[in-house]
Amino acid sequence: MGNTSSSRRVTPQDRAVLQMKLQRDKLKQYQKRIQVVLDRERAIAKECLLKGDKRRALLALRQRKYQEQLLVKTDAQLETLEQLTSSIEFALVEKDVLYGLKQGNMVLKEIHKEMNLEAVEKLMDETADAIAYQKEIDEVLSTRITNAEEEDVLEELEELQREAAAAENLDKVDRLPKAPTAEMPETQPEEVEVNTKKNQHKRYHGKKEAGLRKLFLLDE
Repeated sequence: MGNTSSSRRVTPQDRAVLQMKLQRDKLKQYQKRIQVVLDRERAIAKECLLKGDKRRALLALRQRKYQEQLLVKTDAQLETLEQLTSSIEFALVEKDVLYGLKQGNMVLKEIHKEMNLEAVEKLMDETADAIAYQKEIDEVLSTRITNAEEEDVLEELEELQREAAAAENLDKVDRLPKAPTAEMPETQPEEVEVNTKKNQHKRYHGKKEAGLRKLFLLDE
């Protein structure tokens, strides 16, 4: 009695739509959480540049770019799947949708691994384990980043270098001795005139006394 012919059967298309929505929700959660990692990687790049360590700064920016592009590509892939699952001809694209969902799950797992803040901090460490990790990441990223993405990384590096130089110059200016701010006392015109007359009077009497001493010397 409860199972009537009017009950709607769950179709493969329904399941695909549900999986796609679950993946999109998970992606949104990851986007919020991974932002902390992206911000820290940029901060590490700045710190490395201040220490003159360009190699590690580049590594941090490359990893950041890879993670950003991973999010963008996954979002674009889910948007494509959403269009396919809403298609009337779903039966024709079902195989592609299922493959796309499978790939989506794999990428989400990859994004989840990238949200490890402790691993990011290894970019700053000098231990043998951290150096080995840095070398491994550098080799992996060299095969995952495109030439266009590498150009973006280099542009961001130059921007950070300009910011670091500007901050250093500002710090040098702040360390310079400050100019005196106290105002010099103003001399009134009357005082100038009186002082001038006094000086002239002193010079006149000085010359007069010198002349008299000369006469006395001649008389002798």
